Amino acid sequence: MKSGKKESALQGIVEKEMEAIGTVRFIPSATAKYVRISIRPGQGVRVTLPKRASLAQAEAFVQEKSGWIKKHLVSQAQEQRKKTLFTPELPYQTRFHQLQLQSYTLPHCKSRLKAGVLHVWYPEQIGHEHEDVQDYIQKAIEYTLRLEAKEHLPQRVAFFARQFGFSYQQVTIKNAKTRWGSCSATNNINLNLHLMRLPAHLSDYVILHELAHTVEKNHGPRFWALLDKISGDAKGLDKQLKAYRLQVI
Repeated sequence: MKSGKKESALQGIVEKEMEAIGTVRFIPSATAKYVRISIRPGQGVRVTLPKRASLAQAEAFVQEKSGWIKKHLVSQAQEQRKKTLFTPELPYQTRFHQLQLQSYTLPHCKSRLKAGVLHVWYPEQIGHEHEDVQDYIQKAIEYTLRLEAKEHLPQRVAFFARQFGFSYQQVTIKNAKTRWGSCSATNNINLNLHLMRLPAHLSDYVILHELAHTVEKNHGPRFWALLDKISGDAKGLDKQLKAYRLQVI
């Protein structure tokens, strides 16, 4: 029996955790004629839907396409697992630290941060190319990035908020798999620790992008006009950002 109750249309951006898929962002659009799913590195699963459509309808569509979504998420994860081979000869640095690899006689890896250098020692009997050594180096780099991010990124958010008159709640640093950053409905800003791998002008662009979302919650014309005003070249910077793949180091 039909109840006659009509689902109300989605009024704003909604993020939901969906089983076996993860976070899905539902975005109403004045120009969309049908529900569309996109999966992009740095953006995650995004569902654009006509303004007349309800959240329940969009969720049902996502469930219907869950096989396709999971296939593409797995494909992206496989691409992201292609890691850099760290060697003593190949220079590598984070924003504020230079990686220095050195063999020694002990049977385990160790690391230390000192005076702008990330020192990593590895057992000479297995060498730096061993999978366990490479995993250790990557974890040491991620630890370094997290420390840098917690020190640097909240200060940049505060700086730009003061400069352009934005208001936000708090800044959280995460090791996200699909996004450089996000802004919640209550203006909490999440930033990816891997922003510290980006050129400084692009990590600043991501911060400005999320601060703009404290005023404009969607990616409509007013959002891009605001972001262009505060960044100087929103479309150009966005294009540059897309050249960097998330999580691949």
